[in-house]
Amino acid sequence: MSALLDVQHLTVTFDRARGDRVVDDVSFTIAAGETLGLVGESGSGKSVTAFSILRLLQPPGEVVGGHILFDGQDLLTLSERDMRAVRGARISLIFQEPMTALNPVMRVGDQIAEALTAHNMAGRREARDRAVELLGAVRIPDPARRVRDYPHQLSGGMRQRVMIAIALACRPPLVIADEPTTALDVTIQAQMLELIRQLQAQFGLALILITHDFGVVAEMADRVTVMRAGRIVETGPVRQILREPSHEYTRQLLAAVPGTRAAASNRAR
Repeated sequence: MSALLDVQHLTVTFDRARGDRVVDDVSFTIAAGETLGLVGESGSGKSVTAFSILRLLQPPGEVVGGHILFDGQDLLTLSERDMRAVRGARISLIFQEPMTALNPVMRVGDQIAEALTAHNMAGRREARDRAVELLGAVRIPDPARRVRDYPHQLSGGMRQRVMIAIALACRPPLVIADEPTTALDVTIQAQMLELIRQLQAQFGLALILITHDFGVVAEMADRVTVMRAGRIVETGPVRQILREPSHEYTRQLLAAVPGTRAAASNRAR
């Protein structure tokens, strides 16, 4: 199966003079319709990798090596104007904290509609109708009314659903979900993961799921890539990694998940 996204030897620094590498020689692929779990503790380079793919790194962060091939085209060679056409329309990002990602003074329906009009995928009236449809698709009750709400009028779970609706508005082939359930309680987390899985199947999306939680990966992903201190330490099919992790760091992450073989072994010691 050919790769939809092929990240080759990606290297990112926040201090070129010192040569410190936040992401160091990272390579992975994801095929159309596949779910790849990108796992590691805070500071391992997962989110920096995601922002590098979308070319959203803030200075002094910069990509200093590698290639990011999407549909065969190197995103690192595109002009900013061409890259804006990719963001949202071809690759979308679901942020981990919707209250900082959503515009607090803009109605949620207008924020969804803007994702469509910005890429010339709908006129204003059609975009408004699509916003209602998308709120319904992400299981927000009474979407025709809720479309007029501001973010502060919605619960944390509903705000995250709005973020998912925005990410899916243009039907992108690839969605990157950056810790999409971190700010939610356990019950809402399970609902959100199930929603993402259903929408992925419905729209045929490829999904990069960034998380520190191997339990989420075990439930959602086809393959997993484990990152530590900016480098990939292990990658492979989820079942294989769960059964026979080859790296000590992966074993430590698994040991923290209740119900896994590694956790049971850890308790027996």
